[in-house]
Amino acid sequence: MIVGLTGGIGSGKSVVGNFFTELGIDVIDADHVSKNILDENKSAKKLFVEHFGDKFIDKNNNIDRALLRDEIFKDENKKEALESIIHPLVREEIFNFIKNSQSIYKIVMVPLIYETNSQDFYDKILVVECSEENQINRASKRDNKTNDDIMNIIKNQATSEQRKSIADEVINNDSSLNELKNQVIKIHQKFLGIDIND
Repeated sequence: MIVGLTGGIGSGKSVVGNFFTELGIDVIDADHVSKNILDENKSAKKLFVEHFGDKFIDKNNNIDRALLRDEIFKDENKKEALESIIHPLVREEIFNFIKNSQSIYKIVMVPLIYETNSQDFYDKILVVECSEENQINRASKRDNKTNDDIMNIIKNQATSEQRKSIADEVINNDSSLNELKNQVIKIHQKFLGIDIND
């Protein structure tokens, strides 16, 4: 069984993913893969430099992400060109992960399942939700961005209602870490087919 784990920025997907890992479930973070693929995959980096030039390569021979982000923000064609390099490789990584995973079910953590209309790829969709206030607080602390920056990202993502419309299970992350972990354990038991009563 393949579970798609999704949620808006700052909702707590990574924390939920870590709890599933603690329960012995294999988890892959598509965002993490896509962020690192240009640095870790030589052919991707070569393609990138051929297309974008070497002005985005810093003195340590890594991608200057801040500069790249600024360029992509201004130019939709560059964004599409970058995605055409990265997305096939991310998909390949995810397929390899699924093929090699030994856990009873596996989790693919993806921020944009609703937005990319890719829910049919998964057997179950698990959505992590929290209040907008918590999203802004968590994401601005983590990413060192302003509240306005986070609000812009939230506005460009699916709404809570849209995400819930494709969800098989919903986790609410407005309470304590302990409460969050308890919700994960209950859903884990459900995925294993264990009948539990509240």
